[in-house]
Parts: sequence; structure tokens; C-alpha cells
Amino acid sequence: MKALIPVEVIERKILLIRGEKVMLDADIAELYGVTTKRLNEQIKRNPDRFPEDFAFRLTVEEWQNIKSHGESNRSQIATGSQKHRDPRFLPWVFTEYGAIMAATILNSKQAVAMSVYIVRAFVKLREMLATHKDLAKKLEEMEKKYDAQFKIVFDAIRELMKPPEKKRGQIGFRPS
Repeated sequence: MKALIPVEVIERKILLIRGEKVMLDADIAELYGVTTKRLNEQIKRNPDRFPEDFAFRLTVEEWQNIKSHGESNRSQIATGSQKHRDPRFLPWVFTEYGAIMAATILNSKQAVAMSVYIVRAFVKLREMLATHKDLAKKLEEMEKKYDAQFKIVFDAIRELMKPPEKKRGQIGFRPS
């Protein structure tokens, strides 16, 4: 059995598609120690276990978007199962519930063990999003409660909560 993978590695494989946090079939298959083909065969054999909120196929546009947005460093693009994927069959993606269901139909020790780590990664991301929303809400409540003398403090806190902007370097010759 493969050594267990840190939750952080799994977190990087989680994508946001159609407003859902999902993982690609190739990533699930890799983590569960099966081929993508085997995983997809099991989905086909057990369609009642994978309603739309558990798993769905990507559209051509969604798949092209994933491939074209700098995802070349991601494992599912680099692995053989994706490089040689039949273009007639678009990838499946799995929500947290779908990832657990996939572990049950694959019925292997590695799938069961890895499903625990996948669930932990989804939960960790959910908690991080909730914490950020709670912090913004509390800040807004405090801002309403206190008068304008603290406006500068609240503006500074709000600036610190923003993700850092990417700085672009100057192009061209710079005289010294």
C-alpha cells in the first residue's frame, strides 16, 4: 500500500467547478490505487450511487478551462491516464460525498484509508472558508458599533484581509 499522502497535497487537487469543491477522476483513482478506467467502470456499473451532487462529467469547456489555466503542473494532466485519455470521454469529478462513495465501490484497503484523508482535506477547506466569512462579518458588526474614530483601524484590517496583489516588474531599459 502506498504511503499515506499529507492532507495539504490532497487540498491542492481540489478544484472549484460549478460552485462545488471537486476532485478529478484521475486524482481520485491515483489516490485510491486504481486506474482511472477502473474507477470510471465502477461509476458506470453503479449509477444510482452517484447522483449529480456526488459526481458529474465535465463539459468540454470546463475540461479545456482546467487544462489551459496553468494546470500543467497538476498530476492528472501529467499522468499517463490523462495524456492517453480517450477524447470522447470527458473526466468525471467527485464532490466530497462522491469521493467517499467511490471508496465504497472500489472496496480496497487503500481506497478506504485514503478516503479519510480526502474527507479531511475537504473539511479543512470548508473550515478555512467559514472562518474567513465569520471574520468579515464580525469586522462589519464592530464597524457599525463604533464611531468614525476607528474607521482607520477597520480600513487597515480590511486591507490586511485582502489577498496580496501580484506585482509586475518594469519592462524595458532602466537608466541608473
